[in-house]
Amino acid sequence: MKLIRSIRYIALAVMGLWLAACKEDLDFKTPSGGDGSVPQVVSNVSVENLAGKARITYKLPNDKNLLYVKAVYKLSNGEMGETKSSYYKDTLTVEGFADTAEHEVSLYSVSRSEVLSSPVVVKIRPLEAPFKKVFKTIEVLNAFGGYNLSALNPTRDNVAIIVMRRNAFNQFEVDNFKSVYTRTDEILSKIRGLDTTTQEFAIYVKDKWGNSSDTLYQNVKPIYEAKLDPTKFRGYVLPGDAPQVTNGARLEYAWDGLLGWPYVSFTAQVTGGPDPHMITFDTGVSAKISRIWIRPFPEGTRFYYLSTMRRFEIYGSSSPSLNGALDASWTLMGTYEVKKPSGLPYGNDNAEDQATAAAGFSWEVDLNAPKVRYIRIRCLENWAGGTAQSINELEVYGSTL
Repeated sequence: MKLIRSIRYIALAVMGLWLAACKEDLDFKTPSGGDGSVPQVVSNVSVENLAGKARITYKLPNDKNLLYVKAVYKLSNGEMGETKSSYYKDTLTVEGFADTAEHEVSLYSVSRSEVLSSPVVVKIRPLEAPFKKVFKTIEVLNAFGGYNLSALNPTRDNVAIIVMRRNAFNQFEVDNFKSVYTRTDEILSKIRGLDTTTQEFAIYVKDKWGNSSDTLYQNVKPIYEAKLDPTKFRGYVLPGDAPQVTNGARLEYAWDGLLGWPYVSFTAQVTGGPDPHMITFDTGVSAKISRIWIRPFPEGTRFYYLSTMRRFEIYGSSSPSLNGALDASWTLMGTYEVKKPSGLPYGNDNAEDQATAAAGFSWEVDLNAPKVRYIRIRCLENWAGGTAQSINELEVYGSTL
């Protein structure tokens, strides 16, 4: 028994010594990788003021304990900002400023023990912030069934264009489905499905730091859109227009509502020559055109084939020159290109390609184009590499009001 007690006492003593050693180790161990000394400061500081931010360049101190350089600054909204840059770099960027006022930035050298040096204070004066530049370029245009919102963001900063509309309590609230969150340089948002009554929207721009622009109040009155009556369409062949093929296809078949051969408009590559082939027709009414729907003609199951248009232009006129020249009497309403969804080689269409083409392509017209009566389609290149064109069916949409 005495032997057992002795063993227990020895075990307890060893455990006590171990715990004491652990406590001493936890309480007094110095930070790894440093000696606790204050690091030297950066020198030769220079500033490059940029849009909403500034790039600061400096000379690093010759200090083996240096881990990184830290910038501390106050943003325009009063909040504190902080940026860090490792000892491998001699530059850092401070950003998030909403104004062009002078701001002080404190630069600290930080050691491996997280000890800060004395601050080196530099003054910056940011240029106009990107979100303010975006706001100044916002343009809202009435469109068919809605509106088009456009803006420029040349520096490709992350911005949000917040769109608000009135709720049941006549208060503006954010409409997330119409707001735009992007960093693209050319912003374009097309909103459709609105009533043709006048509606008021409030629009502002904010950045990722929460800075916000002024608010733009905009009345929108969507344009009414309807399908033009194809029974009023007539061929209007002008000098320079490509001849139709001689085996049955006619220009008028492009709007007869029938699919398949021979109910298709074809131009002849040989007699039409190698230049872009044009066809012209009269819609019978003066209308502001919104879009033209075109269904290509399939050769068997291949839509992206032979004379199906790949790149083409659409022109409009109220009174075209009778000499057939594509002169000032015509307005270019759009330039277009058909893209095959699958990207498969020429002559190979998969099910998605076929379904997309069979549903037809809806080509929107420039909203700034005037009212027109005559339409001209000019094929620049077909899928075979020529310039002949074929159209199985087309529909024209717009407003005669």
